[in-house]
Amino acid sequence: MLQHKGTITLETERLILRRFALDDAENMFNNWANDSEVTRFLSWPPHENIEVTRTVISSWIQGYENPETYSWAIVLKEINKPIGSIALVSVNSKNLRAEVGYCIGKPYWHKGYTSEAFTRVLEFVFDEVGFNRMEAKHDVRNPHSGGVMKKCGMTFEGTLRQVGLNRNNEFFSCDLYSILRSEWDKKKNTKAIKRSDG
Repeated sequence: MLQHKGTITLETERLILRRFALDDAENMFNNWANDSEVTRFLSWPPHENIEVTRTVISSWIQGYENPETYSWAIVLKEINKPIGSIALVSVNSKNLRAEVGYCIGKPYWHKGYTSEAFTRVLEFVFDEVGFNRMEAKHDVRNPHSGGVMKKCGMTFEGTLRQVGLNRNNEFFSCDLYSILRSEWDKKKNTKAIKRSDG
């Protein structure tokens, strides 16, 4: 049985994962939400103006009242500003599984921030909430996202062919990855052994 805790603050070496606040709108809009390159393979179009961003954040803030809502701003400690977001975009409490979605501003690509945030979320949802399976998927044209999933210990399960229509009304296919709690525990124990040996 899951012990839902909602979006509580999590921390890593370089990042703080916390709830969004309305005053994050400017950073979200400027850092990733209005960038067509960032949103190219996502399900939503670039925000046309900051009001769209404020509306989105307002809906997330309302969602925080539900303990089954998990939606974090990825804050880079060095600058104390949000550089992206990570969330459980689909929660199935009955079957103890969920899907993780993430997005990060282009200036922060290829620096390991996304995998650092993702790994911390996995630790939280497996060790503290009690999920059994985490999934993630990416557009097949965006292999870098698959690299993040592999780095976090996820296993490629297959390609969902023409699984949906994008905002240009074109079919797109997605690669599906997952990690189970048993695999997470094994990975965690292996790291602990390495630390004790080192």
